[in-house]
Amino acid sequence: MPTLIFAANWKMNQAPAAATAFVRAFTDQYVRRQDRRVLFFPPAVSMYAVVQGLRDRSDLEVGVQNIHWEDQGAFTGETSGPLAHAAGARHVLVGHSERRHLFGETDEETAKKISSAFRAGLTPTLCVGETLTQREAGETIAVVQRQLRAALAGVAAPILTSAIVAYEPVWAIGTGRTATPADASEVHLAIRAELRAIAGELGAAIPILYGGSVNRSNVQSLLAAPEVQGVLVGGASLDAEQWCAIVGGS
Repeated sequence: MPTLIFAANWKMNQAPAAATAFVRAFTDQYVRRQDRRVLFFPPAVSMYAVVQGLRDRSDLEVGVQNIHWEDQGAFTGETSGPLAHAAGARHVLVGHSERRHLFGETDEETAKKISSAFRAGLTPTLCVGETLTQREAGETIAVVQRQLRAALAGVAAPILTSAIVAYEPVWAIGTGRTATPADASEVHLAIRAELRAIAGELGAAIPILYGGSVNRSNVQSLLAAPEVQGVLVGGASLDAEQWCAIVGGS
């Protein structure tokens, strides 16, 4: 069985004190398991608090929600890959739909951030997904294929094996609407085929997560779907008890 990945995206929530309390509550409940990896993506101001809170738990990993593609320079308000790594991050989200649709992040910028992440020793989780309009127009597969090619096609195949891909249908993020396991599996199978096209057989080793209104009620059915190897969770990851149930109960 492949290792399952559970990633918590806290978005713009959990100040340092709250993050510290969360980590304490979670680690008090969650017992290390060899068949899964647990990732936390706190806001930048709280990342160091999470890193410190998890310093004795090597099974729990920390990342940042965004990086700039340059390693240093006059980019006020931005965080570079090397800075994030030096502060304790080992992962980074790239191309999340909120970055694409709220902040205008382009496919080209996503590609530059992927390269920057690898350069800094960070594992990128590349987020792809379609809007409701694109879904209703039958463009889902074409959209995720385009996003994958744009972000990954310029990276050497052996390096790509350390990446993670997350399929997040935009219409299901924070809406309470969730793709059915069959919906998720259909797109994940298309993503797998595209990863093989980009990286050859090495593309078979890249984990594909599902994200979009995942909670303790639907996580097990989603994880049972073919090619769903983990979940990227937003709102349901903000409560330590529910997050522990999601991570430990499947």
